[in-house]
Amino acid sequence: MGANGQTQNVIELSVANSRCTVSPADGGRIAALTVEGVALLVERSDEHDDPMSWGCFPMAPFAGRVRTGRFGFEGNEYQLMPNLAPHAIHGTVYVQPWSVSNLSDSFVEMTCPLGDHWPFGGVAHQRIELTGNGLVCTLGVIADDLAMPAQVGWHPWFVKPASAQLNFAAMYRRDGAGIPAGDLVVPPEGPFDDCFVDPLAPLELRYEDDARNLTVTVGSDCACWVVYDQPRHATCVEPQSGPPDGFNVMGITASDGPRSASATHLEPRQTLERTMRLSWTSSPI
Repeated sequence: MGANGQTQNVIELSVANSRCTVSPADGGRIAALTVEGVALLVERSDEHDDPMSWGCFPMAPFAGRVRTGRFGFEGNEYQLMPNLAPHAIHGTVYVQPWSVSNLSDSFVEMTCPLGDHWPFGGVAHQRIELTGNGLVCTLGVIADDLAMPAQVGWHPWFVKPASAQLNFAAMYRRDGAGIPAGDLVVPPEGPFDDCFVDPLAPLELRYEDDARNLTVTVGSDCACWVVYDQPRHATCVEPQSGPPDGFNVMGITASDGPRSASATHLEPRQTLERTMRLSWTSSPI
């Protein structure tokens, strides 16, 4: 199925009653995910055509906003392209075509250079695998000849569920620009467009139709979770290895080390890698 090293428009993964459509050409994103006939992701349409607004896309080598696109690293100041002016947002790879390196009926592996708008070089890689009762996504970045800061994450646009369990111990306080200021506070009542840490229970989205109840659990080894549930049509639950503007508000650790809420300092040829797992259970009504 397909040739290694080539960009393909659409890849269909299928296991049991689950279908996953991956679009390497559209930023290596999951374009659609259907479980027992229930569509879990907002799909591309005339209304949702902006690359930030549909499917589930990878974020690398940073996740969320970088304030005014500026940060310091190893004594130098860097300016990123402000793709959500005045800020840079969501990394560089979600708008670039990915190359397929391995493929089967149930998984795809892809790679993508971090691009001309990232000053350090490097490459991203990901594996998307559909299982009997879930989806496992692994995303990583590998430094090239230069040391660099790095974060990774995912931005899934889940179709608005009938109900959700999204409870956390703490939340980053947002400043007037809507960006984490660095300190943690007790979460208020939603709706949210905020970054959280320490889930108090499994993160669940619950869907209903005429025949069944479907519960989707979102898990990850990432330390941070951005929840954006303000839209009427969607709820985003975004695992990230660090908070938005992590290059500035958290500083950059000397190594990957523990799964802390920080940006990671990669030495040449080092890798930062994280995993997101979606699992589902179904019961008849």
